[in-house]
Amino acid sequence: MKAYYSKLHAPRADFAQTMTPREIKLMQEHGAYLRGYANRGWAVAFGPVADSQGHFGVGLWETPDEVDVAAILAEDPVIKSGTGFRYELHPMPGLVTRG
Repeated sequence: MKAYYSKLHAPRADFAQTMTPREIKLMQEHGAYLRGYANRGWAVAFGPVADSQGHFGVGLWETPDEVDVAAILAEDPVIKSGTGFRYELHPMPGLVTRG
């Protein structure tokens, strides 16, 4: 198994406060997309972070060795929308989870 930390950067610092109706729909699609991977057990946790410098999204992943998390993130509706979202992806040599 491999583990990763992902950080989703929004297209602007005030995105969480100024989302348009189209962006709200896009975020709903994004959440549904990631929930599919949570249901598989690969997305261990994900959600928004309320940072005073600008909100962002966080994801913790634990996947089989052959799974390419970067490819999964590249297919996220927010990335495919071409509206300025971007991911950082970092390996985690040790991910401790409850249980």
